[in-house]
Amino acid sequence: MSALAALHGLSHVFPSPTGPVTALRGITAQIQPGVITGVVGPDGAGKTTLLRHLAGLLRPSAGRVDVFGHDMAREAAQAYPQIGYMPQRFGLYEDLTVAENLSLFADLHGLTGAARDARAGMLLEFTNLAPFTARLASALSGGMKQKLGLACALLARPRLLLLDEPSVGVDPASRRELWRIVERMMEEAKGDMGVVWATSYLDEAGRCASVLLLHQGELLSAAPPAEFLAPLQGRVCRIALPGQNRRATVTKAKTLPGVLDALVQGDTLRLVLAPGAALPDSALGTPELVPPCFEDGFIDRLVSLSPQAAPPPAAPALPPQGDGPVIEARHLIRRFGNFTAVDDVSFSIPRGEIFGLLGPNGAGKSTTFRMLCGLLRPSGGTAHVAGADLLTAAAAARQKLGYMAQKFSLYGELTVRQNLDFFARAYGLRRAARRAAIQDAYAQFELEDVAESTAAALPLGVKQRLSLAAALLHQPEILFLDEPTSGVDPLNRRAFWARIGQLADAGVTILVTSHFMDEAEYCDRLAIINAGRVVVTGTPAALRARVRSEKLPDPTLEDAFIALVGGAA
Repeated sequence: MSALAALHGLSHVFPSPTGPVTALRGITAQIQPGVITGVVGPDGAGKTTLLRHLAGLLRPSAGRVDVFGHDMAREAAQAYPQIGYMPQRFGLYEDLTVAENLSLFADLHGLTGAARDARAGMLLEFTNLAPFTARLASALSGGMKQKLGLACALLARPRLLLLDEPSVGVDPASRRELWRIVERMMEEAKGDMGVVWATSYLDEAGRCASVLLLHQGELLSAAPPAEFLAPLQGRVCRIALPGQNRRATVTKAKTLPGVLDALVQGDTLRLVLAPGAALPDSALGTPELVPPCFEDGFIDRLVSLSPQAAPPPAAPALPPQGDGPVIEARHLIRRFGNFTAVDDVSFSIPRGEIFGLLGPNGAGKSTTFRMLCGLLRPSGGTAHVAGADLLTAAAAARQKLGYMAQKFSLYGELTVRQNLDFFARAYGLRRAARRAAIQDAYAQFELEDVAESTAAALPLGVKQRLSLAAALLHQPEILFLDEPTSGVDPLNRRAFWARIGQLADAGVTILVTSHFMDEAEYCDRLAIINAGRVVVTGTPAALRARVRSEKLPDPTLEDAFIALVGGAA
């Protein structure tokens, strides 16, 4: 069967005030029907630009893009009716209802009559959105927005479905649901539909029939996952992690000769070794060879191509603050009208702990998080932070908090220097202290070379570093992280968590929300919230132990999350 799409030497250059930026360089590849083709790469690799060319939204600077045999630079109109495109953030109109969004997309595709109604009805039923047709898109949870965006893209029965990081910011159960829907639609198409799936979740890439690996606009590899991983056989092992001093063990493992990567996975540490490297000695435990996964291959290919950041300097230790909990929620309740979003939530976090709040979209974890940050007033119960009651001494408590929002809360039109200056002033730092804090931020987060670049123009990983630097300017005792590595590639994710581990070792108490279970592995303890209530609290190892069984002898944290949330429901 012939390819649905073909890229012939595709290059794309974007103009910018500082000079042209090359996003794609001579890409040649094919998209086959009946399979899912993954597109992966570090931040700024060109994934979104490639999908926009396939969708006919950009004209090549050089080369050609053919879709269904049509040159997309000259004949895109002939290909459009058979293309479904779901951009990042779902491409929805938030001030329209679910039904109105579907109707608008049906109009755009020229669907009419009974066939239009039948197709919309089938998709609503299949995505479980039928009860919510009158709800505004802005009022949907992340998982529901994801399914609505997919339904809109599937309305016209496309032969080519383009998905640009569709699962960023949604919980594991919703991610699995998305895959189920796409695979069901492919079965319905009987091998005539092809899917291009750009993702930063490399477990998803491992499920694809073929994967395009991009780096700085170049195509490094186009192969099935098994072929991609063949060079790693015998180079991936794991060792048992001790119950204490886990972060110190990880740091030590990264310094061992021949170790390219060290990643916490449950009660073990997963090591990727350089070609020809011997298994590490028993100083850290007895190594056990394990099959490689797609993320191992990603790290193996890119760690030598990406500039390696110097280890961040150790954070200065905070002075002793007493033995009591630093963050404490006591019977927290939050109502919005007649709806109870948080219903009697209690937990406490000691000094220097990394504590994760997990839960499905709409479960109440973000509401709990905002109450503990002092951004939302509880309807009942109390929130204590650094010994202060947020109801009666919110201003005093906030001086001890650092906050990194999911969208980074940066001012895109301001430069890096201006953003840091603004946040330093907002935290009350005066002249000399402000200048010293900004200089420290430049050094610790490698920002000096981009100091005069606008925040909007920065790659995602650099935006992440800038946002964390801004949150730490006033040396807070407590750090709140809201989905801190959502959509960030594994290399930047590892560098980020190395910094967070050092802050915790220095005595900073950290509360993090996340949908990404690999990120949750870095936490000392976790609380899973569902339907406004705490389902379970414990270490990642304890949560996995709760669901271990004959059918699931070695559960992942994602397995545990889905089982525990499902049991609570």
